[in-house]
Amino acid sequence: MSRIHEALRKAAQENSDVSKLPPARTEATSGRFEDTLPSGTAVADRVQLDDLDPDGLSQLIRNAREISFDPPSDLLLVHPTKPREAPSEEFRTLRTRLNHLQTVQPLHTLVVTSPSPAEGKSFTAANLAITQAQLAGKRVLLADFDFRRPNVNKTFQIDSSPGITDYLAGHATLGDIIQKVAGLNLYLMTAGEAVPNPLELLNLKECKNLIDQVHDHFDWVILDSPPLLFAADANLLASMCDGTILVVRIGATTFDAVARAVPSLSENNVLGVVVNGARRGEVYNKYSYEYGYNSDKKDGTETPANSGTLYWV
Repeated sequence: MSRIHEALRKAAQENSDVSKLPPARTEATSGRFEDTLPSGTAVADRVQLDDLDPDGLSQLIRNAREISFDPPSDLLLVHPTKPREAPSEEFRTLRTRLNHLQTVQPLHTLVVTSPSPAEGKSFTAANLAITQAQLAGKRVLLADFDFRRPNVNKTFQIDSSPGITDYLAGHATLGDIIQKVAGLNLYLMTAGEAVPNPLELLNLKECKNLIDQVHDHFDWVILDSPPLLFAADANLLASMCDGTILVVRIGATTFDAVARAVPSLSENNVLGVVVNGARRGEVYNKYSYEYGYNSDKKDGTETPANSGTLYWV
């Protein structure tokens, strides 16, 4: 915890003008969901999970429908055909550290979250999934469990429904909600139709069964979840998964937010912290890779874009 605070404090001092920077664009702001969850809401017409044996699920995954991969350039997504462009190097480093952890402990399901909105957790989850899927023989699932402000459908420019909420409510089959990104061993599950009771859906036994089912069929299952201080969803999802990554953003994440967020997770469940939006010379990394900056201005100034350097604290 002290290293996180020290990193944020140092960067904040070097970025006294951070309030003038444009806001991050890593969180959707559709406003389709209420911040307060209704109590006592029942899910209508819910059915049991598909009773698939391991071979049946493997066949279903192999036959998943494909989607093309052509993300907008302003999203700063890792592109398989452009390995030297930003932000590839940062996420290769993160991938290497996680794959090393996987050799010493059981680690297949991973929650990516943040203390508050707009800190880069969806940006991190998507790029980490793409980078992992670039390794030969790796099969990766990116699942959007942020039912309140979903992003995976926007990132990959696909329909949100049918998705996970439709499946949990019994309105779609597992085969309906799994899609494969063409040219990659990357599979997607979108959030699904907007619902008024996200936390109640996550508490269904079918949700835990779904995560357990895909656990053994993918090398990595990466869950994009709501922020920790925004709702209890991420805390619940973390209890169902092998590990959690916390994303914080320089100039946006406060010390108080980190102090409140970290204790809400199991200490042994937190794998590390990604510090997002840092500049050269900040935090602890001596060898930083800059990206996402526009240095073509006539006055020579640099304007931070969606994200800056990533650090694993």
